Amino acid sequence: MDFITELDIAFQKIASKESATPMENYMKNKFSFLGIKTEPRRTVFKKLYEKHKPEIKANFRNMIWELLNKTEREFHYVALDLSIKEFKKNYLQEDINLIEKLITTNSWWDTVDAFAKYLVGGYLHQFPKETYVVIKHFSNSKNMWLNRTAILFQLSYKEKTNFDLLKAECEKHKHSNEFFIQKAIGWALRDYSRFNPDGVSNYVTSTNLKPLSKREAIRNLHKNL
Repeated sequence: MDFITELDIAFQKIASKESATPMENYMKNKFSFLGIKTEPRRTVFKKLYEKHKPEIKANFRNMIWELLNKTEREFHYVALDLSIKEFKKNYLQEDINLIEKLITTNSWWDTVDAFAKYLVGGYLHQFPKETYVVIKHFSNSKNMWLNRTAILFQLSYKEKTNFDLLKAECEKHKHSNEFFIQKAIGWALRDYSRFNPDGVSNYVTSTNLKPLSKREAIRNLHKNL
């Protein structure tokens, strides 16, 4: 029995309709849920990962894509966990094409933000010369989730964040009326303010960000802006 088949059987055994309803409501009924909470889901994944490790190592890209296209959200979370585990420092240059498909398939903040931080961020750590090409493509896309990714991909970069690039993305999208874009701008700036509070403070005071973006950006700054 292969990994995904055994995963499906294991998930069906612990599915809970009672838990599924509030989980679906929390996600605005965008997706169906089996009603499996994070800890038991990851326990099953860990056990089956160890059992099927050779199969997974040989075929994880196809598995991730197959999981993300299943109906229930729990499988999408396994796709996310598997991608973070297997792609780490193990990217091929052409993987950016698959990563883009992952971001734009069954998209919502709970998967997109992790794909942005870990997959796109990790990919561009490994292939830094691709940064401007990839981010320009994502930023210019008509897909809002790719735009959000272009703003958020440096969340794991900490003090190594390219602030000029972050500011350029904020400037490009600061007039957007899309909640998820305004929120992303504020989040990215707030996160970087831990390492460059003066730089973020100066930027926020000198540009006309949307109120939501500004509130999020200065939340951790001890200044009256």
